[in-house]
Amino acid sequence: MRNTDYYVPAVALGIAFLAKLPALRRGWRDPLVRSVNFLIFTAACCFFFAAPPTIRAVNDLTGVPNVSAPLVYSLTSAFSCACLLLIVNWRGGAPEEVRARSRAWSAVYAAAITALPVFFFLGDAPVERLRDLDTYYATTPYIREMIVTYLTAHMVSAVVTTTLCLRWAREVRQWLRAGLVVLVAGFVLNLLFGIAKLAAVAARWTGRDWDVLSTSVAPPLVAAGGLTVTVGFLLPLLGPQLSDACRAWTGHARLGPLWRLLRGPAQQRAAMPRIPWWSAPDMLLTVRETVIHDELLRLQPYLDDLVRRRAHDTAAAGGASEDRAAVVGVAAMVAAAVESRSRRPEPGSELDRGPGPEPDGGPGPSPVSEESAATAAMALTAVLSPGRRRLVQLSNALQSPIVAAARQEAAPRESSPR
Repeated sequence: MRNTDYYVPAVALGIAFLAKLPALRRGWRDPLVRSVNFLIFTAACCFFFAAPPTIRAVNDLTGVPNVSAPLVYSLTSAFSCACLLLIVNWRGGAPEEVRARSRAWSAVYAAAITALPVFFFLGDAPVERLRDLDTYYATTPYIREMIVTYLTAHMVSAVVTTTLCLRWAREVRQWLRAGLVVLVAGFVLNLLFGIAKLAAVAARWTGRDWDVLSTSVAPPLVAAGGLTVTVGFLLPLLGPQLSDACRAWTGHARLGPLWRLLRGPAQQRAAMPRIPWWSAPDMLLTVRETVIHDELLRLQPYLDDLVRRRAHDTAAAGGASEDRAAVVGVAAMVAAAVESRSRRPEPGSELDRGPGPEPDGGPGPSPVSEESAATAAMALTAVLSPGRRRLVQLSNALQSPIVAAARQEAAPRESSPR
């Protein structure tokens, strides 16, 4: 593995940890919050301190060859413990049982982490090995026990967490289930890492050379496993937020045609709330919906129910369902009303000069009758009453040829040459 394969994940996980520090300060008493942050922190440390340049720097700084080994192994064991604790607290249950299981696993891994440096200083590892320490010292007393201890701790965590996640995944749905499936994949990769390392070490015990499993196969497995596990834990936490944001952005984009149609020329636009483009997607969508509803309200004097009925009948005759025909009819009515309004200022505005000739000499169009406008407004309300989904359907229906034809009929005609 290249050095960047260690440092890039370490930096990414470090940023994620810093981003979650405010939540950790607010929810320090919540075991789940502590477990999430502990896992991210230990994962970042594992990647950083396992990088060969960092290993050499720590060895040089302390003056003890291979002292990075118990440090990296301890961090790996801490990460394994963090996975177990997070699963235990995440799944929940009776508070007393959760605390008891958490304390039991913490005690087991605390003992393993304590034993690692003890084994290291009892053994003898004078030759610095940056990438193959496990196999190089596989037969060295005490160093061998240190290696087996951390691999056992790592594999036990992988097996237990995989089993727990598989059982839990059968009981849940959506983002939580997706996160558990990703976790299973990550824990399986961690288990394969342990198997590859242990196989290479055991091969040395029998005089065989399977070092490639330890130096070439295992590192990519644990790197992918660590990142996959972290993603699996974060997915149920961030997934719903991402889904909501995607739905809001999609709705905002789909309402674009209707929003642009209703806004019309700049001189006819009403005041609009000003919010920055980087605002939350929900806020942007809410503002767009509010503007659309306000503009539809301003457009009511120009809504012609006759246009709606004609478009509805044309759509129904073309094989559209009643629901689709109703939406197309209202869309045609709205589009025609926009064209009608474009030739006459709104009633009561400063630009409204009353009936009379337009600048080109032709008569200016007047709002439709109150009866037709009232009927049309009722039809519009009926179509939009189910909420946001219908508003999107209305925006999509503007692409219909029937709506385009109705808008063209209502568009102002150019004066014939005299």
